[in-house]
Amino acid sequence: MPVNSFKEDETHAQVAKSVTVKRLLSYMLAYKKQIVLVLIIMAYCVFVSLVNPLIMESAIDDYISVHDFKGLCMIMGLALLINLLWVILVKARMLIMAKVTNSVIKTIREEIYMHLQTLDFKFFDSRPTGKILSRVMGDVNSLKDVLSNFVITLLPDFILLICVVVIMLFKNPRLALATMLGLPLLIIGLFTIETLSRKRWQIFRKKSSNLNAFIHEDMSGIRIVKTFTAEDETLETFNELTKEHKDSFIDAVKINDAFGSVIEISEALSLIALFYVGVKSLGDVVTIGTLVAFTSYLYLFWQPITNLGNFYNQLISNIAAAERVFEVMDTKPLIEDADKVGIMPPIVGNVRFENVSFSYEDGVEVLKNVDFNITPGETIALVGPTGAGKTTIVNLISRFYDVQSGKVIIDDKDVKDVSIESLRSQMGIMTQDNFLFTGTIKDNIRYGKLDATDEEIIAAAKTVNAHDFISKLDKGYDTELTERGGGLSIGQKQLIAFARTILSNPKILILDEATSSIDTKTELLVQAGIEAILKGRTSFVIAHRLSTIRKADRIFVIQDGGIAEEGNHESLLAKKGLYYALHTAQLE
Repeated sequence: MPVNSFKEDETHAQVAKSVTVKRLLSYMLAYKKQIVLVLIIMAYCVFVSLVNPLIMESAIDDYISVHDFKGLCMIMGLALLINLLWVILVKARMLIMAKVTNSVIKTIREEIYMHLQTLDFKFFDSRPTGKILSRVMGDVNSLKDVLSNFVITLLPDFILLICVVVIMLFKNPRLALATMLGLPLLIIGLFTIETLSRKRWQIFRKKSSNLNAFIHEDMSGIRIVKTFTAEDETLETFNELTKEHKDSFIDAVKINDAFGSVIEISEALSLIALFYVGVKSLGDVVTIGTLVAFTSYLYLFWQPITNLGNFYNQLISNIAAAERVFEVMDTKPLIEDADKVGIMPPIVGNVRFENVSFSYEDGVEVLKNVDFNITPGETIALVGPTGAGKTTIVNLISRFYDVQSGKVIIDDKDVKDVSIESLRSQMGIMTQDNFLFTGTIKDNIRYGKLDATDEEIIAAAKTVNAHDFISKLDKGYDTELTERGGGLSIGQKQLIAFARTILSNPKILILDEATSSIDTKTELLVQAGIEAILKGRTSFVIAHRLSTIRKADRIFVIQDGGIAEEGNHESLLAKKGLYYALHTAQLE
């Protein structure tokens, strides 16, 4: 069941780690050349790491022991040269991988963002915005180190580990086995910690998501918080969520940190065993140079294991983030184009409901067997109590939701049989709560038609009587708006949104409480513009103020999931039914 509160932990299907990791790493395939270059650099680095102990062994046994200063200088000069090149190449490797991983992260973030835009309203209705943002930003960012370390840690260190084992076994099997004495303890620790760690990191990701969702909700509703002086209550909730977030992190980190201790203990046991076996064998088959070389090889043996262990720990801690990202990307939109869908031709404006039933939740019908037929150019008003299904009707026309049964037909075409883009691009939808974006007023109006000229934008604003107040602003149409149109009154924001809708020149116009935020004086001005716009196009008007719909061709009174009454203003008043009761109540 989808999460509908910041207080609830999200649930998601469990997926095998190998599947998630394989999918994550597949993004690296687009950068094969860069990866190959990095691997070549890493091969050289591994070579230098393997050769350094041998150079040290030779320096001690072949030059220092016989006081060959010239030979010592030559071999140390060689060591300096190859290690200097190693330093330069390591820097180059870091730069290349930084570019690759950041590009991959950008690709993943773009994919999840693009996919989110294909999802239907039901997905967003059931999830706090903060939890969605948590996946797009925080969870995606968490994948960067995993991607980078796979190339610069996992593969090179694995190869280095194998090479070190082969060299040690070739040089002295007894010392080699002593070096690996701590491995059994390490393996037991690895599997124990992995079992405990993954669930804890999943919990941490959920608590992070809860906290992000609350902060987003609280900041979005900060005016309400301040209006009702609820700062203490929200702070209490914030502290509670922060504590859960902190505790879950500490709980997960404690397990992860235990792995470092297991590695250190295992390495210490191997070092003790190496010196015990090595010192006992000195002068026999083991020279001082060999023992010093094996001490270096012990470090080279355990350092990759430490790196691999840290990588595995990192993988476990971040696999939950990858699972959450891919879960969103795998969410199938409930509203999408069918295969070989057609294109909606220019809309004439005939709209028909054939036995339409719809419910947001199973078993709770909002509309029941609704039938009506709208001729092109008609203006239909929808009235009725809150929750009766008025907005649902226009949402089905726009195909924001799909009917459970029946058909929604526009110009003899089922809305399911035409592409969503070709359908909605010919509709203008104006709601009570219209969103204004950060940018200029001109940009916000142009959103209705991206290629609109300045003259078209001004004409649209004049139509809804927004031009006068816009012109009085310091920068006019170039006035910058903050998020949600901060600095403007609710009525002014509504007028700008109205101009945006009008600019799109819709064939079907939907006004859902479109004038509810405009004062009566401004509404009278806007109504004149609306009447001109409604001429010649099919329109649906939802309004609680019945004074705004008197001139509608037909009025549908929606109640109990159906059309209880139908007619124009005068005929419905004459019936003295539901509409008459609503009208009388508003006059009192």
